Amino acid sequence: MAEFLTKSRARNIFYGGSVFFVVVFIGMTVHSHRYVVATSTAGMPLSDAVRHGKHIWEENSCINCHSLHGEGAYFAPEVGNVMTRWDVLDDPEDAFETLKGWIEAQPSGIEGRRQMPRYELSDEDIRGLAEFLRWADQTDTQGWPPNEAG
Repeated sequence: MAEFLTKSRARNIFYGGSVFFVVVFIGMTVHSHRYVVATSTAGMPLSDAVRHGKHIWEENSCINCHSLHGEGAYFAPEVGNVMTRWDVLDDPEDAFETLKGWIEAQPSGIEGRRQMPRYELSDEDIRGLAEFLRWADQTDTQGWPPNEAG
């Protein structure tokens, strides 16, 4: 009686399965890349001001207190949709002025509330940060955060 699974059959199953799953992996990678480029971040182009704002976000470790699209700390509010909440998403100048006013008003001095430290940022830095937050707000997050307040 012949064996059902010989060495050559096992080898063929291994190589055939490996090739199949490598092709599936490459296909999923291409699909994910196209989705991210065409759909997920299609709300606003990645400009130099957005890049500068991302650097300001990282240099000042904003993610140590704030969350952005659910990633980061939950000590301070979610900022992934802050420009929508402030109703300045479509106006870069209003976004800059609102964010500048907020940063300059910190810490608020209200007892019993969490306080944001005072940051000495230039207008260029605040404008970049506002553009970064506008860009983040226009990213397709597929329904995150689950409520308006983040």
